[in-house]
Formats: sequence, structure tokens, C-alpha cells
Amino acid sequence: MPKISFTRRQTLLGGVALGTSLAVPSLSRAQSRPIMEHGVMSGDVTHDGAIVWGRADRESKMLVEWATTESMTDARVLPGLNVGTPTSFSGKMALTGLPSDQDIFYRVTMADLADNTMSEPLTGRFRTAPMSKRDISFVWSGDTAGQGWGIDESRGGMTTYATMLGHRPDFFLHSGDTVYADGSLQDEVELDDGTIWNNLLTPSKMKVAETLDEFRDQHLYNYLDRNVRAFNAEVPMIAQWDDHEVTNNWYPNEILASDDRYSVKSAQLLAARASRAFHEMIPTRQTLAEPMRVYRKLAYGPLLEIFVIDLRTYRGDNTANREENGAPFLGADQLAWLKREMMNSKATWKVIASDMPIGMMVTDGDNMENGANGDGPALGREQDIATVLSFIKAAGIANTVWLTADVHYTAAHHYSPERAVFQDFEPFWEFVSGPLHAGTFGPSDYDNTFGPEVRFAKHPEAGQANLPPSDGLQFFGKVDIAADTGVMTVRLMDSADVELWSVDLEPRTA
Repeated sequence: MPKISFTRRQTLLGGVALGTSLAVPSLSRAQSRPIMEHGVMSGDVTHDGAIVWGRADRESKMLVEWATTESMTDARVLPGLNVGTPTSFSGKMALTGLPSDQDIFYRVTMADLADNTMSEPLTGRFRTAPMSKRDISFVWSGDTAGQGWGIDESRGGMTTYATMLGHRPDFFLHSGDTVYADGSLQDEVELDDGTIWNNLLTPSKMKVAETLDEFRDQHLYNYLDRNVRAFNAEVPMIAQWDDHEVTNNWYPNEILASDDRYSVKSAQLLAARASRAFHEMIPTRQTLAEPMRVYRKLAYGPLLEIFVIDLRTYRGDNTANREENGAPFLGADQLAWLKREMMNSKATWKVIASDMPIGMMVTDGDNMENGANGDGPALGREQDIATVLSFIKAAGIANTVWLTADVHYTAAHHYSPERAVFQDFEPFWEFVSGPLHAGTFGPSDYDNTFGPEVRFAKHPEAGQANLPPSDGLQFFGKVDIAADTGVMTVRLMDSADVELWSVDLEPRTA
């Protein structure tokens, strides 16, 4: 039999066909071990638990062990979890009863359900949240594999993940657009300097995602990058979604009547599939009360709590956003939850992790995509933001900071009622970062409803848009909180690990 060889690109593109039609007689199933090509990861870490994720290439039993030493001495073994086609062979398991403020090492092995053949084990680590004060460090950003810029292995892949890993953060906050399900990739893209960007391709990245499997594959594509896999194994994630997990600027009632790329026209149907894929392929902590819910709170000791909000799922239609009586944005249940949880928080710092910025104007054709809608009083979706800000002031909730992404450049914004039309709030900061690995844009226009002042911004020159990751305008933010003083230091960083700007925020008492 002649030797058959394939490039990695050809193997990925032909994977489905190879798996069903190309048989190698000398290789029996018993000799073929399950493979975990997409690595392992952890997420939503608490003081006594975490979620661990893994994926096999066939029906398997997911076996997870954890220990407090890298040697895995006296490792505790969890009951196995059967994974198969209902979740595309992926599985999430909750680790419970962990010691607080402790390095946890975990090992994932997949056992073939047909013959119990074991995969090579993969290992990961994380540190549980503290119960007492200690220094905290984390990174945040958004926007992975967007605007046609996929994995170019000749350029090192998604290198911003390697830069962030070098800081050894306690966790990573992914502020949305974890994937670009609406952005197909081309094999090659010619750059302005005459060089070629070579995208690694898989079948699902050659069209917009419509089926559940296609949405799943958007996440799995990102995990083919070696930088992403290494980062995921070492840094637990807190993930939220925005629009590109489904399609650009979507809202629940949208019908994609004029978009010929889609045979499925209902954004609600696409979102249902995308939501399931999001929670299957990311180690989110879910609740039976609303299994696909994205908004949640993560407590990280007495110095920090993170309030992850969702400005996508409960919104109304994209309009001019000038409704005098307001327009749905957070939704009544989420708004009540946010007020309640922030009121009950005892943490020094309350980070509101938002998938969209407050005062930056983002358009959807002739309509408005964000809350901001032009100068003037709080109208439309802005009224939900106004309600949150007024509540924070009335309840005496101190030390709130907003972290976000979405606009594909980095900026520091200070909001103050002295500059605002709506004035019933206390001054606060909002920090923007991203993209992680996507096209770079900017700058945005601002409105004066909440009085934003741009203290720093870095973005392409006027007239430039969708700059490739190779141009270096890829960004993340880093937050450090000192245990002794409670000071929060926010740094805006680029993919080369250059500190672009920073500020020290002194905590105040309520």
C-alpha cells in the first residue's frame, strides 16, 4: 500500500471525509487511543471549586483527578462523566470541596467507551480564590479570531495569549466575542506590505455558523491554536458573550431577511444554538434556574467581586434608541439581580464586566447597537444604565469599575456628573481593551449623557480599519489589587507586552 501523507491544512479540511471513508487496515480501534486535540481548561473558580472542561474525539468516559501538588500525589478522583454526540464529545465537571487560596493541579483522561482504551492524559492548573486578603492579579480582553484573521501558524498564531500567560494571572476575563461565528475565513489574505496571511482552515470556518455543530466548531477552531491551549491549561477563564457568538449586532427578534449568507433567518434560532455551543465549549458555571444564563457573580475574596452582565440576550430591537420611556437592555430580572448582588457585596472592589462600553456610540446601519445614542438625556437603552448608576449612588456602593471590550481598540474613560446631562451618579472609571486576535478599528464617537472623558486611547490612524494582528495593535488589560493598601492598578497593554498607560485607583469607604 503506498504511503499517504497530508498537510495539516488538508487534514483539517478533509477531516470529516477521512474519518468516514479512509480506513487503515493495519490499525485496529483498540490500538487507536482517544485524542484530546483541543486541550483542557478551567473556569469560574471560587474559593472552594471550579469547572474543568475537556473533549475527546469519540464517545468516552471523562476522568478527572485533582491534587494540591504537581506530582499528583494522593490525587482525588471524580466519578467519570460519559461524553458523546449530544455535546460533541465535550464534558464539563465541577470540582468541589477544594481548599481556598491553593494551587490546584488537575488531570483529564478520556477512556474509550467501546473498549476502555485510555487517551494520553492532559494536565492543567489554577489557584482557588482566597478567603482572606492577598494580592490579586488578572487580565481581561475580548474579540478572538475576527474580521478574517484566523490562525496563521507561520506568524506564531494567536500570540497575545502567550503574552498574557507570561504574567501568570489569577484568572482571565473574556469580555465577549469569544468567537466570530458570522465571519468566514479565506485561505490567504494579501496584506498591505505584500506578504500573505495564511489562515488555518476547518470546514466550519469557511461559512457562517448556522447549525449547532457549526457553532461548536467556532470554539474548537480557536483551541487549535497552541498559544490558546497553553493559556487555557494554566489560567482559569470567566467568559461572557456579545454579538459575534451568534451574528453581528443581533437582537432576539431579528430576522436576517436580506443576508444571503444565511439559510436560517431567525436570530432567535441561531442564538439558541450558539448559546448551547457557548456553554458546552467554555467552562461556565450554570444554574438549573436558567441553564443558558450568562450573567453571574464571581467572588474573589474580600478585595474583589466580579459581576458579569449580559447586554445581548434580553434586549429589544435595534432602533434609533431614543424611546422616552426606555427600551429593554438588561431585562428586569437581570437588573434586579445586579442591584441585589451589588447591595449585598462586602468586597472592596466591585468590577462590572460588561460586554459593551457605556458612552461609545456603536451603530447598526441607521440604528443604534449600544446604549449610547447621541448627546442628551438618558433615552432608550441608556435608561437601564442610568438606573444602575443611580442605584449605586443611592445605596452608597463604593469602588465600582467597569471593564469591557467590543470596539477593537484600547481606552481609559472617566465618567463624571460634572460633564454629564444625566447627573444622578458618582464618578467612575471604565476601561476598554481588545482585540485579542482580530481586526483593529477606531476611534468611536461618544455622547455626553454620562459625561465620558477619554484619558487614554490607542487605535489605528484615521482612515485605517481592520488592521491585521501582525500590525501589533492587539490589546489586553491587566488589573492588580494590593492586599496591604487595597489599591487597584489598571494597566493597558499591547501584544508585545508594552505598558501603554496605567492608573492607580485608591479605594474609598462607602
